[in-house]
Amino acid sequence: MHVNTIEGMTEAHPSWLISECIAGNEAAIEMLVRQYETGVFRLALSIVGDQAEASEITQETFIAALRSLSSYQEKQSFKAWLYTITLNHSRSHLRTQKIIERLRATLTAIFRVETQKQVWPEDALIQNEKEAEIWNCLNQLDERHRIVVVLRYFHELSIAEISEILSVNEGTIHSRLHSAREKLRTALKHLYGE
Repeated sequence: MHVNTIEGMTEAHPSWLISECIAGNEAAIEMLVRQYETGVFRLALSIVGDQAEASEITQETFIAALRSLSSYQEKQSFKAWLYTITLNHSRSHLRTQKIIERLRATLTAIFRVETQKQVWPEDALIQNEKEAEIWNCLNQLDERHRIVVVLRYFHELSIAEISEILSVNEGTIHSRLHSAREKLRTALKHLYGE
């Protein structure tokens, strides 16, 4: 089969592509990786905050996924299944490497957008203290609240996608996001003079 034919099949029949990967078809494996690697990398990057580490997690994710393809069940979308593996590898990486503080700058930017507040240049001297305090507040959230914030605002996933990845209903995702935002706002109110 030509690569063009394989490309056409990936969109129409993802199960065919998966079965070809299981059979060891190298072109199909390359196609599968190429099709999903950007999304996997971005998700890992949004969680670990470092490109080299996100690249490593991306490789680990595809190795694990290719080894487990035969256990994939089509009741879950392939993308959600793959993102679940990515999320698990990223969480494991965070626990073992203790690199979660690298999200601080991204969190600060997201929190600024969320609160619609602007940090002026004259605030630069105290900005590091603010960022540290913001990060500390996020870090105090339990993992289920912290992860939905990361998936929603860092990776810009929809509520439906987050629901599928975490195997939690959409109402619960909305509730966790609302609760996390309120906790962050309450904890950080004094930083922005509210």
